[in-house]
Amino acid sequence: MVLEMLLVFTLGASVGSFLNVCIYRIPAGQSVVSPPSHCFACGEKLGLVDLVPILSYFYLRAKCRRCGEPFSGQYPLVEFITGVLFALVLLRFGVAWETLAGWVFVSVLVAVTVIDIHHRIIPDKIVIVGVVLGLPLVALQSWPTLWSGLAGFVAAGLFLLVIAVVSRGGMGGGDIKLAALMGLYLGLQNVAVALFLAFLVGGVFGIFLLVTGLKGRKDAVPFGPYLALGGIAALLWGSQLVKWYLSFWQ
Repeated sequence: MVLEMLLVFTLGASVGSFLNVCIYRIPAGQSVVSPPSHCFACGEKLGLVDLVPILSYFYLRAKCRRCGEPFSGQYPLVEFITGVLFALVLLRFGVAWETLAGWVFVSVLVAVTVIDIHHRIIPDKIVIVGVVLGLPLVALQSWPTLWSGLAGFVAAGLFLLVIAVVSRGGMGGGDIKLAALMGLYLGLQNVAVALFLAFLVGGVFGIFLLVTGLKGRKDAVPFGPYLALGGIAALLWGSQLVKWYLSFWQ
């Protein structure tokens, strides 16, 4: 089991390495395939040793071997987080279609989280890829799961659309699309858990930012990371959270 988890962690870290490429290139309108990975400062093409997830960052001492330009600590962090999430998904679902769907889902959430933090956008390209891959993966689980996913897709998207209209732009279009995507993967019940957690954590953190003066009332705060956090929690522990909540009413 330990070897299996280590292999899955390595797979996730490798996917995280590709996500770093997407995170940098997609907002800039660049291809994620060409040119190959290179130093953004001097253009030096990275070799196989330079591309080993996490380890290469420390092997190269966090800088380009040619020009000495420092590499961002975001690279190993994204790789590590993605690897951990892949392992947690396997631990939750075992060898099943749910695991493959979960891997795609967390990969999308990691990418949009970092992009939203840096650029205040959630790219349509990533959401569309998530939907295209998600539909067959959800359908392969069972027909009830697919219907629940489609219901969650519509309900979550409409819910945030209503909030956006009522708040007159307080919710971005990218957030609406991401919520719909979450509904597809999580289903109607778990996406409700995800949205509740997203608004709860986002509200608490927003109050903290206001009280500490780090943000003003009119300052925009990206909501994508809170949606992603709620989505990951609901994916891994949604059923347990619902049971825990209902226990208070019994």
